[in-house]
Amino acid sequence: MGKQILIVDDEQSIVTLLKYNMENAGFTTEVAYDGEEAYQKAAADNYELIILDVMLPKLDGIEVCRKLRKNDIDTPILMLTAKDEEIDKILGLELGADDYLTKPFSPKEVIARVKAIIRRTQRPLENHYQALRIKDLTIYPERYEAEMKEELITFTRKEFELLYYLAKHKGKVISRDQLLSSVWDYDFVGDTRIVDVHVSHLRDKIEPDSKKPVYIKTVRGLGYKLEEPV
Repeated sequence: MGKQILIVDDEQSIVTLLKYNMENAGFTTEVAYDGEEAYQKAAADNYELIILDVMLPKLDGIEVCRKLRKNDIDTPILMLTAKDEEIDKILGLELGADDYLTKPFSPKEVIARVKAIIRRTQRPLENHYQALRIKDLTIYPERYEAEMKEELITFTRKEFELLYYLAKHKGKVISRDQLLSSVWDYDFVGDTRIVDVHVSHLRDKIEPDSKKPVYIKTVRGLGYKLEEPV
């Protein structure tokens, strides 16, 4: 039996399209048509991934994501947003969604994103138990946590993977496309806004002043690098 995907959308045509293509790709599927049903199913069962539309009756996708993460349910989430709903993309990512796609989308791209997210979340971090220390910041890969001056910081899975990747390449400039490839596991050039949103969120958590970052620096026109503050 294939990996089980929960498809959440109130449009029957989209559900039918996603279900058909997911099952052809070797997944098994379950469906929910509103946010309350989605939350109940996600809280009760162990899915490999949730494809979650933002615009849903009863409980919207943003609130479903918020409730799942608040209750420590870390099932990977691929959010579907309507065209130009930039605020929904940003909110979804900040609340712990792993990725998003804008409607209309191609089934081929959905399958590629789903496979990439599952592959990434099941891949153990390198040097699994080796803590990384960069001045006052200590990163613990085995716990997906870090401490700043011995004060605990918690992250979404994707935030932590980004921080860990930058820390492993301390002092090196990493382009947004390289981060998409290595952290998001995309085999194509995607929307680099997803990288910027996660970097912004990391800065809010680890920087003394997020507007004047001393750990994660922007290298204009190139990308980002994590360095040890002087």
